Amino acid sequence: MENHGEGDVWTHTMMVIDALLALPEYQAASRADQEIVFLAALLHDIAKYSTTVVDPDTGAIGHPGHSRKGAIDARIALWDAGMPFAVREAICRMIAVHQVPFFAMSGSRRGTPEFIARELSWQVSLPLLCLLAEADIRGRICDDTQRVLDNIELLRELAREEGCYGQPRAFADAHTALSYFRGADVHPDYPLYRTPGSRVVVMSGLPAAGKNTWVARHHPDLPVVSFDDARDALGLRHGQNEGAVAHHAVDAAKALLREQQPFVWNATNLSPLMRKKTLDLLFAYGADVTLVYLEQPRAALLRRNARRDTSLTNHALEAMLLRWDLPLPTEAHAVRYEV
Repeated sequence: MENHGEGDVWTHTMMVIDALLALPEYQAASRADQEIVFLAALLHDIAKYSTTVVDPDTGAIGHPGHSRKGAIDARIALWDAGMPFAVREAICRMIAVHQVPFFAMSGSRRGTPEFIARELSWQVSLPLLCLLAEADIRGRICDDTQRVLDNIELLRELAREEGCYGQPRAFADAHTALSYFRGADVHPDYPLYRTPGSRVVVMSGLPAAGKNTWVARHHPDLPVVSFDDARDALGLRHGQNEGAVAHHAVDAAKALLREQQPFVWNATNLSPLMRKKTLDLLFAYGADVTLVYLEQPRAALLRRNARRDTSLTNHALEAMLLRWDLPLPTEAHAVRYEV
């Protein structure tokens, strides 16, 4: 993308909104879809102010990581505003990938155009994402508008050919889908052989979201691996020698995985990086993984945390919101949002 010349983010955002409202696809959309894509357009560049960098030699301005950071900023704002979970996450997921349609047909580190279309179809509504991308490029002053519009239209056509324009791309089964999204060279339509392994429930959610209660209610008989238990066993407070805590928990998990025993991995798992470390270990042992995400309103979360026997302060808990990136449907064999 060439730099765009509207002058500032707010001017660009208003131009995007104007472009969106004028698009026939927006006018024909349902009221619910209009709300989602309108708010995504309004908030899509919310993190540009906090990610701005200026090249000291050329003076060029960049905003690295503004899409994913913007999704987190929007999530916090909409959570505090009481936005329904499904609507909020539809908005935030689109913000996180709002520029992908610009270059999807060229392929990228994300993969081939086919991979990108298939993966996106599991994470967002491709019709709404393409609508947002079209409004975004029409709301700019730049030299390559038509090229980008052509790329967006080609992505639409590819998604239609794949049968995933408006619904997730079909796969032979959950294991084939997961393996594909993790990079295996498999065809979506043919089931991939799997070796037996542990059945593992991996929890995700902010502290005090109710993970322990959920585990006790739904899986009272299963062993539980948790960093909190590891801290207790090692006599450490939250934030002390986290390396030793992680090592203790991983050793406990490996012992269960070797025996192909079912268990629960109970941790916050807030960021993709932290989840990846856990999931890579589990999948290396052939585990069948269900991710379960829980959350609470901010007031309830802080109230519950203040009542817990924990060394985690409310201030430290709120700082964790900056890494609050929810699990996606492509991360495990099954992903459940218990909200």
